[in-house]
Amino acid sequence: MRVLSRRLRTLFIAVAVAGPLPATARSDPAADFYRGKTITILIGVGAGGEYDLQARLVAKYLGRYIPGNPTLVAQNMTGASGLKMINYLATVAPHDGTYMGMIQNGLPALQAVGLDGVQFDAAQFSWLGAMAPVVETIAVWHAASITTVEGARQKEIVTGATARGSITYTFPQMMNELFSTKFKLVTGYTGGNEINLAMERGEIEARNNTWSSWKATRPDWLREHKIAIIAQSSPPAPDLDAPLVNDLAGNDEQRRIVDLVFSGCALGRPLAITPDVPPDRVAILRAAFDQAVKDPEFLADARAANFDVDPIHGVDMQKTIGRILDVPPALAAKAKHLLD
Repeated sequence: MRVLSRRLRTLFIAVAVAGPLPATARSDPAADFYRGKTITILIGVGAGGEYDLQARLVAKYLGRYIPGNPTLVAQNMTGASGLKMINYLATVAPHDGTYMGMIQNGLPALQAVGLDGVQFDAAQFSWLGAMAPVVETIAVWHAASITTVEGARQKEIVTGATARGSITYTFPQMMNELFSTKFKLVTGYTGGNEINLAMERGEIEARNNTWSSWKATRPDWLREHKIAIIAQSSPPAPDLDAPLVNDLAGNDEQRRIVDLVFSGCALGRPLAITPDVPPDRVAILRAAFDQAVKDPEFLADARAANFDVDPIHGVDMQKTIGRILDVPPALAAKAKHLLD
């Protein structure tokens, strides 16, 4: 026993002198998990629009900053303006940190008002980040000869949208109900790029889109005055001279409905991971996003694509989700038909 005790003391002393094991010898469970893995980023609308372009830009850089350097693949999953995709993430996709989505920012509000078909709980997702907040707009094609909200009250304007429940439908429909405009909604388009093509072909005369998307996807339309922006959500874009929808509201109830409809603007084009992902993986994905959007090459690509970069952090987005879901029942009841 004395010999064994001396040997143990000698071993302990040797370890203490040597110090802790080098970092390369220590195991990082999150890095070990992601090493050799593929992360799929789902996009709930068609190719060519702002959601699609931003998701692919983020996918290009995010893997650089995830320990283990997994491969990232962006994939479109269209249907019901992103509802199909988020339901898939909530109910079918693995909840291990290998599936994420660039979520349509209006979907949490749909949950808040009790939309039929919602199979997800936005509060259970872990929100990772977004490139920047967004400003929603209504734009009218030049051939319609409408350049103001008042003009939209005088003449019916055929307006393209993806589906009921999407902001492309909700924004113009809200304008009709609250402010007496005459947008005639045509649904069924898979995404913003298809709606834009329909405008060029003369099938429709107007659409909702974000200001950042117009600058990124159709800068020539702005330069050549092919569209007139007749209204924007608040806070206003500093480089856009268009009336605020909030200023059209004539009473508190209308203002509260407007705020709910545009609640997703504070989320930008949000990236979120499925529910039930271990906290250490969520932490490294959030940190990776924060690093990726500061990468000089990422910033250069964003500038080239005319995307604004004013990052929203995942922890702040999680708080925003909580506020959106905490809608008073009376307001939810009044707004549901607009969002449904």
